[in-house]
Amino acid sequence: MKLLFLSDIHGIIINLKKIEKIIEKEKFDKIIVLGDLYYPGFNSVSYQEVDNFYIRDFLMKYRDRLICMQGNCDSEVDIEKTEVPISSDLSFLSLDGVDFYLTHGHHYNYEKNQKFVDRHGVLIYGHFHVPYIRQEGNMTYVCVGSISLPRAGSKASYGVYFNHFITLYDMEGNVLKEVCI
Repeated sequence: MKLLFLSDIHGIIINLKKIEKIIEKEKFDKIIVLGDLYYPGFNSVSYQEVDNFYIRDFLMKYRDRLICMQGNCDSEVDIEKTEVPISSDLSFLSLDGVDFYLTHGHHYNYEKNQKFVDRHGVLIYGHFHVPYIRQEGNMTYVCVGSISLPRAGSKASYGVYFNHFITLYDMEGNVLKEVCI
């Protein structure tokens, strides 16, 4: 099974259009959006780049293979107006003998990992807008970064799981980080 992980769209559609081309080419079984879907306000972006209706249509287009998390910038009104299920806080997926804990990252992450210390698997999230992979004990912590608003000199990025590998890519398809789990 092949999974796509993306996060922190923030209503910006430029790289989301690139993601759609990647989805069609790679034939992902599941598309996992880790929150911060819509434009929240104070980011410095051109309004020509922002289209919350496009985001909603993207989610609807892939709803049959979508898992979607609520981020800290996603309002209750936005969630109510979105016609796909959006989970708050934490979701779980088991695949190929690997336990995936899916979250946005503002409640659970590498630094806030007390609930995962005795677990085995992958905690995967966005929120920080900087892609990284860290391993501690039996847990792997993966931040897929942001497809729209990268921070700290990082590039816009997304993640892919396939055949026990998690790979982080930039929007040009270059490998940023990879780990075998």
